[in-house]
Amino acid sequence: MLFKGSKLIPAVTVIAGVAAPMAWAENRVDTQLPNAPELAAYGEMAVGVRQIDLVHADQINILAIDPAADKPETLPTYDRPLAVEVWYPAANGATGDTAFNAYLRDGTTEVTLNGQAMRNADPAAGAAYPLVIVSHGYPGNRFLMSHLAENIASKGYVVAAIDHTDSTYRTKAAFGSTLVNRSLDQLFVLDEMARLSADDGSFLNGLVNADTAGIVGYSMGGYGAIITSGGGVTEGSVAYSWGGPHGTLAIHQAGTDTHNALPDPRIKTAVAIGPWGMNTGFWNAEGLSGIKIPMLFMAGSQDMTSLYEKGVRAIWENASNTNRSLLTFENAGHNAAAPIPAPAESYRHDEGLGFNVSAHYTDPVWDQARMNNITQHFVTAWMDNYLKGDATAGEYLDLVENSNDGVWSMNDDGTPKEDHSYWKGFDKDTAKGLRFEVKAPE
Repeated sequence: MLFKGSKLIPAVTVIAGVAAPMAWAENRVDTQLPNAPELAAYGEMAVGVRQIDLVHADQINILAIDPAADKPETLPTYDRPLAVEVWYPAANGATGDTAFNAYLRDGTTEVTLNGQAMRNADPAAGAAYPLVIVSHGYPGNRFLMSHLAENIASKGYVVAAIDHTDSTYRTKAAFGSTLVNRSLDQLFVLDEMARLSADDGSFLNGLVNADTAGIVGYSMGGYGAIITSGGGVTEGSVAYSWGGPHGTLAIHQAGTDTHNALPDPRIKTAVAIGPWGMNTGFWNAEGLSGIKIPMLFMAGSQDMTSLYEKGVRAIWENASNTNRSLLTFENAGHNAAAPIPAPAESYRHDEGLGFNVSAHYTDPVWDQARMNNITQHFVTAWMDNYLKGDATAGEYLDLVENSNDGVWSMNDDGTPKEDHSYWKGFDKDTAKGLRFEVKAPE
């Protein structure tokens, strides 16, 4: 049997002749395993979800620039569309459909996912909640981290997950657009969420405290989160022929007026999962020293996309002017922590992609729902600590470095003995294969 919240789910069903867990068959994003750490549990608030469609006017149209031609006197612009999924605390007694549709990595197959968030549910009244902006990889979509979005919304956050134009499964285009636009998209959505919270005609009216905001970014979303947090890119990366055409990435170069003006004081913290860029020369110590807000990094020690030692870990080490932590999933790859469990329909080889679609979501070693639960736990502790000022949340971040070294030593009444050093929030024998490292400003 599997547990979902307080309910038991039958363990096995059959899909296309293959025995599979029911949670897999239903494409659930809300699975809570019996060994989930404490803060992974859903909060007390019901959750609503709605789509909003935004337009960022007069942005540089990267796709309309010919990198092989001479630089035009005036760069072409366009109105950039952004679909945003918003999860939010819902009113008591609210109702709505908890199934939702999303496209797979192939960009053509639409599947039904199931969670706990209720479509178009009435929002809770009487409070403004901290904002968390969620930013997917390249390619990805706004539902890739829906397991995390609805989970933390249930704990008193408004979560806005962006479909980054030119970077989704269905709109994947020139990489330069992703390089230039990621951070700009994140900050535009911050502005729009603040505007909508002040709009009497919006369901978000009075619901969002955009002055207290955080970012969660995965892969290229993590790249964008680093820029938004103050990390400027290198001069060399601005000149890459395959990057931003005609130096358009220079707006994010460390030391430039445009980048110095970019960080927004409303962004209080960020979480970067498998952030890309160090592996290809986009960051150096000087640029990363521009990060001034606390950051949590997550990575698999066998990440072959962003790399680990020379990638994510090097970013963490070189962000020298801020408090930062690194959670490592030993032997996990680039899919550590972030993606939802692979939908049942993804378990097939795709000729166009050249690989099994499920490989976009799965890890060769770790169970994805297990990693999702760990991510929910740590993001909850991190955001509660830095966005809500909850000192008790910080206790879940005060850990022995190697989870395998934690000692379980409890009295008969359940209180810890003096030598108890097991990771807080993890039950006996469940904190394995993880490292949590902390660095202070240098």
